[in-house]
Amino acid sequence: MGTIRFSSRDLPAAPPTSNPSSSIPTKTTSSSITETVNGSHEFKIGGYSLSKGMGVGKYIASDTFYIGGYAWAIYFYPDGKSPEDNATYVSLFIALASEGTDVRALFELSLMDQSGKERHKVHSHFGRALESGPYTLKYRGSMWGYKRFYRRNQLETSDYLKDDTLLVRCCVGVVKSHTEGPKTYTISVPPSNIGQHFGKLLDSGTGTDVNFEVDGETFASHKIVLAARSPVFRAQLFGPMKDQNTQCIKVEDMEAPVFKALIHFMYWDALPDIEELVGLNSKWVSTLMAQHLLAAADRYALERLRLLCEARLCEDVAINTVATTLALAEQHQCIQLKSVCLKFIALPENLKAVMQTDGFEYLKESCPSVITELLQYVAKNGERSVITCTLGNDTLDSDMNGRRVKQRIH
Repeated sequence: MGTIRFSSRDLPAAPPTSNPSSSIPTKTTSSSITETVNGSHEFKIGGYSLSKGMGVGKYIASDTFYIGGYAWAIYFYPDGKSPEDNATYVSLFIALASEGTDVRALFELSLMDQSGKERHKVHSHFGRALESGPYTLKYRGSMWGYKRFYRRNQLETSDYLKDDTLLVRCCVGVVKSHTEGPKTYTISVPPSNIGQHFGKLLDSGTGTDVNFEVDGETFASHKIVLAARSPVFRAQLFGPMKDQNTQCIKVEDMEAPVFKALIHFMYWDALPDIEELVGLNSKWVSTLMAQHLLAAADRYALERLRLLCEARLCEDVAINTVATTLALAEQHQCIQLKSVCLKFIALPENLKAVMQTDGFEYLKESCPSVITELLQYVAKNGERSVITCTLGNDTLDSDMNGRRVKQRIH
């Protein structure tokens, strides 16, 4: 092999050192953007007539909801918030329910017209200029609202009250600011499609090396894909106690459509179309499939699939299926799903109907300890039907600092 030689005469001359003072100035830009992160919450207040007389300063609170990274809650005072009004008005407030300091936001509180005329009573910051800017909540428990939201005697003869129920809607717009500099490139990167590639591999059947027999049907798959996705399959196919006959592994205690949905998820990383899978368009069938698939996900340690099924069951909770779903949640340690089911069953309007279902009999037999927890939820609902807590004197409202909002009727 020859030797390459060169000398300093062969090197290109270095460019002259630039003088910063003589360089052409570079123009740069940036932008500060302030906008609101908006969201809303509807609060249904049933049994209004029973809440009267609970006392001035006593409130009924909504569940907490999250907007703009903060927790919020609506507070309704049936007898008003201020002793000087002598229960002449009802009071309505929105409060910061999470830790935070100087949270700036726009608010809207609406009492909904339930006659269909849409003449809602609205107090709003939105859609109008505010002389001193958005409202600032200093700390947890700070409030915005009205001590004199509406005269009680007028409310009780109005279209806002229907079947002894009020409907309150609250809109919150949390103010957020950020600074943006110039982008030096605009390359659009598509989302990952690896699931589509693996899914098409499954559909094509190319290179499959293991078969599963489930309820009389056979499913071909790839050992390496299943092992990568599930530690249970990894042990079954590659561990010390692996199945010797991979030509046909029999799967017990599972129906074929459920196993097909399980394999579909492991390749596509998404749930299949249940209607297409089972050939039926029914919410009950969809719930039943989600129940079985959750159990299968737990069996094969597929956490993401388990959570997807848990979320689907939370959305589809219903009278005729909630008891079996609760039993499933107890058996597979699905804490959030269990809580949703208990709260649903414990509602006075649901309890009797659920107790008459076959699923409730199964729940009593398979998970007797859950019945004790259910009784605790029912008792808790009875205590919360009228909440008698009092807020501290350090809360703020618009009347105290003079920042009133013009009312409008829609």
